[in-house]
Amino acid sequence: MFNEQRQDQTTDRQLDSYVFRAIADYTYDWESWHAPDGRLLWLNAAVERMTGYRRDECLKMPDYPLALVAEEDREKVANVLQDAKNGGSGNDVEFQLLHRDGSMRWAAVSWQPMYDESQKHLGFRASVRDITERQQFREELRLYNQHLEQLVQERTAKIAQLEEHRLKMEKLAALGQMAAGVAHEVNNPLAGIRNAFALFKSNLSADDENYELLELIDGEIERISSITHQMYQLYRPSQQSPAKFDLCRVIASVVVLLEPMAEKSNVEVKSQSDRCVPDKELGATEVVLRESELRQILLNVIRNAIQASPSSAVVQIDVTTSTDLVTIAVSDQGKGISNEVAARMFEPFFSTKTGTRQGMGLGLSVSRSLAEAMGGKIVIENERAKGACVKIMLPRRISTHE
Repeated sequence: MFNEQRQDQTTDRQLDSYVFRAIADYTYDWESWHAPDGRLLWLNAAVERMTGYRRDECLKMPDYPLALVAEEDREKVANVLQDAKNGGSGNDVEFQLLHRDGSMRWAAVSWQPMYDESQKHLGFRASVRDITERQQFREELRLYNQHLEQLVQERTAKIAQLEEHRLKMEKLAALGQMAAGVAHEVNNPLAGIRNAFALFKSNLSADDENYELLELIDGEIERISSITHQMYQLYRPSQQSPAKFDLCRVIASVVVLLEPMAEKSNVEVKSQSDRCVPDKELGATEVVLRESELRQILLNVIRNAIQASPSSAVVQIDVTTSTDLVTIAVSDQGKGISNEVAARMFEPFFSTKTGTRQGMGLGLSVSRSLAEAMGGKIVIENERAKGACVKIMLPRRISTHE
């Protein structure tokens, strides 16, 4: 009877061993059992799926499993093996597997010690799981988060830029209101001074020894009047209605006005129209805009180009039209301007000119305000070696109700 019981127990152990071995063989993860000193005793077939090496090849490896681990992770896996031999346990330590075909896969190992019924240390087991997809998802998530962070930074920078622009516009609006108010208050007494001076001047002969001084005073009064007019234009709403006119005619008339300045500076002003497109209602260079305001823009821009040009230089004016847009490019042959100065050229009261008779730096600021009021813009294209080009870009037509 006793022998029969022992035989039954042996049979049960063999059956248990067979069942457990079968379970391990058909486990999806790469399972291995090790002796207390770390020697490999058994591993399942999953190792071939994950590494390309058969079980019998792995059992013969003197440095298993380090030969299957990417070089940069071998120290990490060696530490895991040492901990397992010392009776420790751990979970989900990630490393890279070196496949037989040279490719890399990501894996995670977990390990724990094994004991018999009498708590004798039998060694340890290790379970390696393929986490390549998980790592890919993690990398995709990292890239996605990085992209989101970049978008957030870009949006934050854009918001900051818009806020800066808003504050600048508020500042310019306040400045414009102040300028318009000052201009209005100055114009009234200035008109009285001018009338009184005209009466005083009319009583003197041109042969009078002080007549030249009167001419100088008259010129300064005119300059003050011009400055207050430009200050007023920074803020005042336009009173002119759009009308149809020919661009080339307006440009020619402005050039005629500036001829004395150009001759004094020995600068030639040329203009041409190129790639101009007519439509059903407008000729090739015809537009529907506010003519006097465009004249003011052209006067300011062309005058600046003449002043920036050296002797014997040419100021070139090029006109281009499409069905929706007109571009007037005014190019000089001066020394150009720095990027820092170019960024400030449209600020009110900013000027690079020297001397007491060079105005208050309102020309480009007024020009930009007038262009934007017509739905256009003014930009500066600067080439330090070739001079600067100011481009006036306006819609071909604006509503007569604006």
